[in-house]
Amino acid sequence: MRRVGWGQLFALLLLPAAAAHAETTADALARLKAVGREGAGNEAAARAWKDVVSQGPKALPAILQAMDDADAASANWLRAAVDAIAERTLSAGKPLPAEALEQLVRQTRHNGAARRLAYEWLCRVDAKAPDRLLPGMLQDPSPELRRDAVAVVLKQAQAHLDKGDPDAARAAYRRALTGACDKDQVDLIAKQLDKLGVKIDLAAHFGFVRLWLLAAPFDNHNAAAFNVAYPPEKGVDPTSVYKGKDGKEARWISFTTKDAYGVVDLNKELGKQKGVVAYAYAVIESPKARPIQIRAGCINAIKIFLNGKEVYHREEYHHGMAMDQHIAGAALKAGRNELLVKVCQNEQTESWAQDWKLQVRLCDAVGAAVPFKLVSMKAAK
Repeated sequence: MRRVGWGQLFALLLLPAAAAHAETTADALARLKAVGREGAGNEAAARAWKDVVSQGPKALPAILQAMDDADAASANWLRAAVDAIAERTLSAGKPLPAEALEQLVRQTRHNGAARRLAYEWLCRVDAKAPDRLLPGMLQDPSPELRRDAVAVVLKQAQAHLDKGDPDAARAAYRRALTGACDKDQVDLIAKQLDKLGVKIDLAAHFGFVRLWLLAAPFDNHNAAAFNVAYPPEKGVDPTSVYKGKDGKEARWISFTTKDAYGVVDLNKELGKQKGVVAYAYAVIESPKARPIQIRAGCINAIKIFLNGKEVYHREEYHHGMAMDQHIAGAALKAGRNELLVKVCQNEQTESWAQDWKLQVRLCDAVGAAVPFKLVSMKAAK
């Protein structure tokens, strides 16, 4: 008969306790993730939070993984639990589970915020972690980790410039651009490459829609037309001529924006008008079906439709305009897709309320442009 050693016996004796520990952690996490909106369940969550924190550093991977499908409220509790455990552990002079944290950081299937949190605590206990991890994160699905990876390459590019090696700097900036999605980083890269003799098509890099058909004016007197479905919302025929505001004709005109960030100035293209609605229409060819984000900047009330379905709306006027201020989750079909944007202008007379413009781009969840082609269309004469 095979005898069991003391080490094996000790491990067997610990199995029930370990199982109970895992069950307790799982139960507490489930209670945390059940936090309701507007404070509902907070007392129960506070008790669960204490139970989770009491599990100590071994629970950190489970807590971080629980963020994968957590809503915003429970994610805040989970993040606070991670921070509390890590702070207490380090204050007590004990180690964090660095190997498990690094493993989670490397697993891109996990929630980006959780991976970033794990990375931050890993860096607290391992100064070499950034040098080890960031070089492989230029295409990371976590926007924050990706930004850090781009920042590393930018420092390398600047170092090459400081050493008087423009060729190496140029190559480094090009490499940084392959991962850069944030406007400030892309602008810096484009500026530096321009100095090095390389022109960057910013609109293409960001995935801005540049080729449009525009139609106006439809009536928006007293800002009453946001939920009025004018004919273009029921289907677009580029040769159609519609009855517009005050009996005027509203017909489609072709327009290609030359703006580096895809801005369409409707005042300039359609004439300055107030109390009106304009539609912008584009046909997009996608090489495959895929989820996307439609990101827009617009200083007016806006609705976005993809393939006849409304995917986003916001009825607010003259609240400022910034790239990516409106984000709609959507999905492109393989082949032809129809994008329609409704832009409403109100009747305010203040100088700051005169702009009427938009910009739209197609990207993934990180902000990187997705592949697509714009189809040229023949508008009404």
